[in-house]
Amino acid sequence: MTRRINAAGLSHVKQWEGKRNVAYRDVGGVLTIGYGHTSAAGVPYVKEGMRVSDREAEDILRSDLGKFEERVERLVKVPLTDNQFAVLVSFDFNTGALHKSTLLKKLNAGDYDAVPAELMKWVNAGGKRVQGLVNRRSAEAGLWAKGEFVASNNIPAKPAAEPIATKENVSWLAGILSTLGLAGAGSGPLQWALAVILVVSFAVALFFFIRKRMNPT
Repeated sequence: MTRRINAAGLSHVKQWEGKRNVAYRDVGGVLTIGYGHTSAAGVPYVKEGMRVSDREAEDILRSDLGKFEERVERLVKVPLTDNQFAVLVSFDFNTGALHKSTLLKKLNAGDYDAVPAELMKWVNAGGKRVQGLVNRRSAEAGLWAKGEFVASNNIPAKPAAEPIATKENVSWLAGILSTLGLAGAGSGPLQWALAVILVVSFAVALFFFIRKRMNPT
């Protein structure tokens, strides 16, 4: 099953493509509707006066993205996070040039860090630098770097180990130290240091005690 673009990526594409519910002719005179859909992308074929609802526009976009999701999955030979996959789908959807880009060559060689700079090379149209493309590539570069780890649905999140010397148990032992006269009143550095030593010592002693009980021989 082909991997699909994530919510962040879909939102990105929708933002930069823009939505038109009524068919119009783009700068090249091509009939376009929804999120940049033209008849060249396949059904539905765009006709003069054609209208689509917001839901239809999104459904058409998702269908159009399918081709580029498949291309990214096939062309890229290294692991990608969900955001990185989304960036490449957006880039290829916009340019159709992933297969022949230096970006792809460097990425497949394992040079992930080269991608943002390579994206920024694709900001020209008609031989001129276009600010809209600069903004889009910048947004893609930002999404590329966001969220380096992708959690698996099959692997539960591992909770952080609770520290042995927490503020609560150190404060508790610091109070005992003060009662025993082993440290000055209050919560000065010496009192805290002694409390930490006691906490760690108690934890170590408990560990060896439990291990001895479990392995008496």
